[in-house]
Amino acid sequence: MMSSKKIKMLVKYAIGLLLLALLVFAFIPEAEKVDLAEVRRGDVLITLEGEGKTRIRDIYVVSAPIEGRVMRIESEPGDVVRAGETIIANMTPADPRFLDKRSETQARADVQGAGAAKGLAASKVDRARAALDFAVAEYKRSEELFRNGNVSIARLEQYELQLKMRKAEVETALADLRVMDSRLVAARAQLVQPGEGYNRDDSRCQVCVHAPVDGRILRILHESEGVIPMGTPLVEIGDPEDMEIVIEMLSRDAVKVRTGDFALIKRWGGSGDIRAQVRIVEPSGYTKISALGVEEQRVNIILDFIDPLEKWRTLGNAFRVEASIIVDKAEKVLHVPVSALFRHNGQWSAFVVRGGRAVRQPVTVGRKNDRQAEILGGLMENDQVIIHPGNNIMDGTRIVERN
Repeated sequence: MMSSKKIKMLVKYAIGLLLLALLVFAFIPEAEKVDLAEVRRGDVLITLEGEGKTRIRDIYVVSAPIEGRVMRIESEPGDVVRAGETIIANMTPADPRFLDKRSETQARADVQGAGAAKGLAASKVDRARAALDFAVAEYKRSEELFRNGNVSIARLEQYELQLKMRKAEVETALADLRVMDSRLVAARAQLVQPGEGYNRDDSRCQVCVHAPVDGRILRILHESEGVIPMGTPLVEIGDPEDMEIVIEMLSRDAVKVRTGDFALIKRWGGSGDIRAQVRIVEPSGYTKISALGVEEQRVNIILDFIDPLEKWRTLGNAFRVEASIIVDKAEKVLHVPVSALFRHNGQWSAFVVRGGRAVRQPVTVGRKNDRQAEILGGLMENDQVIIHPGNNIMDGTRIVERN
């Protein structure tokens, strides 16, 4: 039998070995938790990013054709209008201005003078008619005497001439009376004050402003009733189904874009991206101050929608959008997320998972965008790489995938 002394020695050795194992285990580094991605084969789209807005191709601004009072515009943005049929606004002549004391006194004097002149003209008409009646009687008597042989033909012709002259005098007097009457009306018009002789409850259209094209009302530029000068903008009209996209892009990027390039409209508020195509790269740029206060030369790139109207119908005029214009495409190539790549001694590298450890692997990178990079060498399909490797990841570090 083993003595108690030997048993105690074995227990001490066992306890010592256990403490040594615990100490060694405590100093073994814990595996780092990382995010992994798989090297895959597929297409890599090389895009240029830009922000912009939607724009209706043809916007018509309906303006006031005359100077006058416009009635309140009852239409609302979004209302459908028809060319030549829909009445946009109803206009009436403007009210007269208020008269000051001097102008009012002068206008009343003009009315009195015009009234007196009309009375004088009426008297002349009465006198001319009396002379005409006398000339008619004289002519009839001379005509009777001429038939009896008591008056010569010359005398009869003289009375006939006088009759014609008296008729002409009556017409002249009547014309003069009409002139004086119009002057009296004009003089009284100078005394008309604002609001007199105007029926605001009259719903008839006096000067009708019609829609020039079919479409919808985009904006009401002058809604309330008031007196406006000729040419005042009233409403904007356009066709929301005839839409294009204007993307602002730095000139150094715009030179890479060609007419016919395809684009994806992103972050526009709806579900899924919208396909579009470059129609024109404007030949003239402009200067714009960035949010950091830096002057930048920008160029407008015009895109047309490719997807059907039903997909982007909810977009309106001047809605903000972001576009990714596809300027190149690598088809069926190996690619990894850009976040898996880093620089080591001037060489692109990636951490590849080998036997539960991170192995730094130099790679050859081809074309890349903001998400993916083409791999020309150094990796194989289905390899697992670490994305977003931190400073705690070194060559040979034990790793475990983060759940």
